[in-house]
Amino acid sequence: MKKFLEKNYKIIVFSSLAFMAVVSTLNAWNDSAIFDETAHIGAAYSYVSEHQMRLNPEHPPLIKDLAGIPLLFLNLKFDTSQPFWTGELPGKWDEGQWVAGRSLLYQSGNDPDQIIFWSRIPIIILSLIFGLFIFKWTRELIGITAGIIALVLYAFNPNILGHNHFVTTDLGIAAFMAFSFFYYFKFIKQPSWKNVILAGIFLGLVQLAKFSSLTVFPVIGLATLLYPWIKLGRNKKENAWKLKFVSFLEYFSKGAIVFFISIAVVWLIYFANTFRMSQEIISKQIDFNFSPAQTENIKNVYTNKTLHWLNNHRFFRPLAVYGQGIGYVFRRVSGGNGAYFMGQVSSQAFPAYFPVVFILKEPLPFLILIFLALLLSISQTAKKIFHLTKKNIAENFFSIVAYFRTNLVEFFLFFFIVLYSYISITGNLNIGFRHLFPVLPFIYILVAKKINALIDSGQEKFRKLYIISISVLFIWLMGEAIGNYPYYMSYFNELAGGPKNGHHYVTDSNADWGQDLKRLRNFLDNYPEIQKIRVDYFGGGDIKTYIGDKYLEWWDSKRPVEPGWYAVSTNFLQGSLYDKTKKDADNYRWIRNYQPMYQIGTSIFIYYIGTPPIQ
Repeated sequence: MKKFLEKNYKIIVFSSLAFMAVVSTLNAWNDSAIFDETAHIGAAYSYVSEHQMRLNPEHPPLIKDLAGIPLLFLNLKFDTSQPFWTGELPGKWDEGQWVAGRSLLYQSGNDPDQIIFWSRIPIIILSLIFGLFIFKWTRELIGITAGIIALVLYAFNPNILGHNHFVTTDLGIAAFMAFSFFYYFKFIKQPSWKNVILAGIFLGLVQLAKFSSLTVFPVIGLATLLYPWIKLGRNKKENAWKLKFVSFLEYFSKGAIVFFISIAVVWLIYFANTFRMSQEIISKQIDFNFSPAQTENIKNVYTNKTLHWLNNHRFFRPLAVYGQGIGYVFRRVSGGNGAYFMGQVSSQAFPAYFPVVFILKEPLPFLILIFLALLLSISQTAKKIFHLTKKNIAENFFSIVAYFRTNLVEFFLFFFIVLYSYISITGNLNIGFRHLFPVLPFIYILVAKKINALIDSGQEKFRKLYIISISVLFIWLMGEAIGNYPYYMSYFNELAGGPKNGHHYVTDSNADWGQDLKRLRNFLDNYPEIQKIRVDYFGGGDIKTYIGDKYLEWWDSKRPVEPGWYAVSTNFLQGSLYDKTKKDADNYRWIRNYQPMYQIGTSIFIYYIGTPPIQ
């Protein structure tokens, strides 16, 4: 098997990435705008055309810059005289991003489908580069077979395929986190000035992808402080503690230089996106997000003062916008977000949310591979501990040091997975499995390492059994990806009943983000007898643009319930049914007396109400 894979690895790599490219491009055209894209696409175009970050400053600009570049060639109309740009939306400065997105896409005479499609293409290209990177990094660490395993786990993961064609930061942060770790660990292994510069550049780029990049710093900080003490010198003299201290100073000082290079990269990209932005506009944004009137909140007071100080100095002004985004995110996370989870609706986080979502949304063959990898790791660790008990303390110490030295990258990748998972589980923001994307590439690499070792281990008869079993799991995985096209974003495995039933467990970006509005239009085209339909749609598409005069506005508390056709997004439906704060007169509990006649894609239910319920 390994000989076959190593001989044909180029064909396998190309085929895997080609599959990703084809299905992602098709979905980029067929999926309507998801909820967040309204803000992201409008902001993306404003960044590259106006060089101002008035819109969506709570996210760094890098991914939006990439998405906005193709839009420069479409000759778009973008009216900057409107209140969404001038900040004349009283008390609603952050609402401007949504108004701007709707204006660009649906209200200015532009072609929305063309804008949405072309803004998604750079994200697809980034996902392909990311896939190739995962293969090359894993190949470098472990070997060709492991590289192929990691790539296939990535390329045929429905969750990756479900988000790698949307203009959001989720795929981007996963990619740039992996890039930054790769180049930082190259610096750790060999602290040359070339590696210092590369590590600094990519550490800057990851900070420009998403603010959750801050979780990188504890990992690289620990690696910088630890490695010089366990690094093996060329001779006994270099292993002396005095020289190790000198090595520690070198790593510490060069690590600081890496950090300052990263800040320079952040400054440069923020400057490119804000150099036409006035001090007054930035000042208004700071006061809106961190009101100086909130004197009882000491953190708010000092944040406001610090950002204004940066804004008052032209050179530091780009960092004022950067710092504003970081502060906004911390405030957003602490405030929570309303979410539906297994029959409950709450703005407070559910501790079981991410573990349950991971188990329900990841393909079963991948979960089995993770289980096998964990079993193998536990078995190997137990054997090592057993052997350590037979050695003295000094021998044990040097054995542990040698292990960390030879498995440095794998150890810190595992450390990051644990750290990031803990932060996610204990955080107060339950809006989608996509927030776990940063740990997925590292799980692929570590699983690939263990599965590769399993293939190489044991007697010949067991090796054949391992190969057959693993081959079946990978065929199953690829079958999941092919068989569930095009419903990747709303993918759920067999435990949840598949994509069409996942909404019973969780909604939002796990199941319904507004991706099926075009499919609703196609449904109505096939059923011309439906002259009018009441629509309660959650997403970034414009209902009138796609279904025109057939659209009647509806929401859960609208009364009286009228006879006729209804199209209800599962996100609104589940959120209304299980929100205990809503009275019966204000929600969709009446709809339980009716069965949906159709399910559009996976996220919109079609009802026909012949006899309305008693009001």
